[in-house]
Amino acid sequence: MVKAVFMHSDGKIELKDQELPELEQGSILIKTLYSEVCGTDVHLQDNQLAGVPFPIIPGHVSVGIIDNLNGEILDVDGNILQIGDKITFLDVHETCNSCWYCLVAKETTRCPKRKVYGITYSAEDGLLGGWSQFIYLKPGVKVIRLPEELDPKIFMAGGCGLPTAIHGVERAEIKLGDTVVVQGSGPVGFMAAILAKISGAFRVILIGAPDHRLELAKSFGIDDLINIENYNEEQRIQKVRSMTQRGADVVIEATGVPTAVREGMRMTRDGGTYVVVGQYTDAGDIQINPHADINKRHVTIKGSWGSDFSHFYLAVNFMAHYQNKFPWMKIISREYGLEEAEKALDDVRNHRVMKALINPN
Repeated sequence: MVKAVFMHSDGKIELKDQELPELEQGSILIKTLYSEVCGTDVHLQDNQLAGVPFPIIPGHVSVGIIDNLNGEILDVDGNILQIGDKITFLDVHETCNSCWYCLVAKETTRCPKRKVYGITYSAEDGLLGGWSQFIYLKPGVKVIRLPEELDPKIFMAGGCGLPTAIHGVERAEIKLGDTVVVQGSGPVGFMAAILAKISGAFRVILIGAPDHRLELAKSFGIDDLINIENYNEEQRIQKVRSMTQRGADVVIEATGVPTAVREGMRMTRDGGTYVVVGQYTDAGDIQINPHADINKRHVTIKGSWGSDFSHFYLAVNFMAHYQNKFPWMKIISREYGLEEAEKALDDVRNHRVMKALINPN
């Protein structure tokens, strides 16, 4: 028997014993090293995502060591996986590769058969989430063996936020010399700001709170910081427009707060690009003026929902390439045991930490 965290539809968190599964052909059992506590997990606890088959075992981005496997299984690079390998895996599974979205639009995040570890698999289906001592990888789960030089904990400093931010920055099409504003100083916004700099932006302005997150961003070389607690919405808009003369070339929303979308649109220069990354769950409606906010100003608005394997694969290689060039360990505020899952969720909810990790073992 192994221990796992169950999250129920009423938000209740429960630590339960689960049986280890019998391995199907092509499946892998990993001993969990770390699993992230993501803002999405807070939204799940608040029941803000439709179609979640509660109870679930949360934890959609994790790393672990192969404890057992059934058959010869290759990672995406064609390497034969072995017991003892340190691996991560794409949480998205069972995209069909046969529907219109998969084959024609090349938008696998919109596949109707898409399932996600830690989110859309029920705990009744087995150890299919990271907040457990072991994780069962079903046949066909896309596995990446971590490069030898990459510390698993450093990879988790990027965690879910990095591939999500990679997708958003890809959608933003940042050009050399751009001025970029990032709304939100949580893990997604933080990573988007770093990626914007690496992508060629000459100036990156990060808007968020509290102070400890902004101070951390300064140590990563982010150019300008605006604490939302010091200004109201209109003042923030005017501050950005005065700092940039005409507004930012690109604005990336990574807050999860609906009113931030209206605010960010008005920070974008005429003819600029606005990318919405943070509205992964339904937190409500806003009112905008289509003439004044979009059409007259010729603003391009793009959504960016989740990530696909290409973003996840790039995230692993990004962290391996840059692991000695940034102080990544500063991002990880604290590790929590399984019995502390409720505390971890509360700390993430109230922005006491930048990154919380579950260490089940």
